[in-house]
Amino acid sequence: MMLFKVLDGEGRACHGGSLKWPLPTKGKNGKWKPGKWVEVEGKLIPCKNGLHLCRPQDLCQWLNETIYEAEVEGEQIIHEDKVVARKARLLRKMEKWTKKTARLFACECAERVLPIFEKECRVDKRLRRAIETARKFANGRASKEDLAAARAAAGAAERGTQAWAAALAVSGAVSGDAARAAERGIQAMAAAWAAERKWQTDRLLEILGVED
Repeated sequence: MMLFKVLDGEGRACHGGSLKWPLPTKGKNGKWKPGKWVEVEGKLIPCKNGLHLCRPQDLCQWLNETIYEAEVEGEQIIHEDKVVARKARLLRKMEKWTKKTARLFACECAERVLPIFEKECRVDKRLRRAIETARKFANGRASKEDLAAARAAAGAAERGTQAWAAALAVSGAVSGDAARAAERGIQAMAAAWAAERKWQTDRLLEILGVED
């Protein structure tokens, strides 16, 4: 079973806890040297004690700045949307997950629920333009000022409609928050939750270069 650990840009836990993980290093030959093993003591308790990792199907819910492939040894618990392990280490950084790919992924997630908003607000094109601006920014064709204006427009559109989940998904895309865009996209497509989650997972693994 392939496992991942999501961390902030400095290699620290970002969904609870304060551990700074020993990071893997990449040699001149392009091969990764794993980070040192980390081990915890005491009873494993999800969300309280243990090393928390993601399976592929969990990953969209825990996105942040960096993603690493990980491996575990010894005792472990599979709990809802996570794996809690006694001992783990990081194997390699998923280098294709960058600020650019995260923002573009968020745009894709938001774009899939845009029809929900436009069905209710047919003449309001602010969210569509916001996604377009976020995509241009990711590709170096829009300024920070353009992005700020697009985010403000997305926020104003959200406050003026009950299709809030779709609008918030767009706000996530504009801000580059792939996790929020994915989560709000699922909420906006609640009737097709399983199918949407599968699409997001498959697309994310494709971006990372991981075979399903």
